[in-house]
Amino acid sequence: MTNSIKRIGVVLKAHQPDALKTMCELAVWLAARGLTLVGGPEIERDAIAKQTGCTVTEVEPESLAANVDLVLVLGGDGTMIATSRLVADTEVPVLGINFGGLGYLAEFRIEELYTALESILSGNYRLDKRVMLSVELPGKAQAVHRVLNDVVINKSALARIIEIEAYLNEQFVNSFRADGLIVSTPTGSTAYNLSAGGPVIFPSMNAVVITPICPFTLSNRPIVVPDDATIELRLKTDKEDVALTLDGQVGFPLKVDDRVVIRKSKTTFNIVQPMNRNYFDVLRDKLRWGR
Repeated sequence: MTNSIKRIGVVLKAHQPDALKTMCELAVWLAARGLTLVGGPEIERDAIAKQTGCTVTEVEPESLAANVDLVLVLGGDGTMIATSRLVADTEVPVLGINFGGLGYLAEFRIEELYTALESILSGNYRLDKRVMLSVELPGKAQAVHRVLNDVVINKSALARIIEIEAYLNEQFVNSFRADGLIVSTPTGSTAYNLSAGGPVIFPSMNAVVITPICPFTLSNRPIVVPDDATIELRLKTDKEDVALTLDGQVGFPLKVDDRVVIRKSKTTFNIVQPMNRNYFDVLRDKLRWGR
């Protein structure tokens, strides 16, 4: 295990000078151990080489995950979510160092960076394999999109209530009249789903939650379903500004009778976790339980 990691890819939070400085120090630290640091073209290589003498090998973003043994994220949860798309189907392990705010996914503090790397290089770590969803829009965008947190259909600020039909394994579930609908993974259950009144789902649960956003009928409540089911959403409202948003970072406009098909992805997002991690410690800290 010690010799299995030779090349480490780095993903930086945009416009984060502290992360850039850390990456320079990291390049020197890794080089002293015979390891190569790899990054995308947005990294300021000339400035790094001039100021520190360290070098960072350049790889195009779409090729990064396939060319490294570990991806190191210097950012927050938003950067981790973007990285989940970057790693695609490689399932390369991802280590998140929190330069952001809440840090549900990027759990390691900057002070723990080198201790964490020492543990990983010695093989003393574990992976938390997070379920992802694959999303298709039949008849529209042909690509399959991978989602770590949630799939959201919602209206613009000035639009009326919209109607969305939901099907589970081709069986009709309900016609939701609401501001929108969220389909969330366990990872995403602490994000928009939680704000909309949905439940917190333990990360290893094989479940997906369907949560209406401000439903017209108050009896329409969140529904927890198996993650191996096929979910189909159909927009039934015409002449309204409606959008499909994936992980809050990728969006598509929707028209009446457009369909969104959601399935469990065949691959997972593999996060390196602290050995002493307690998920409920994270919840108590981030959600301020008991405060």
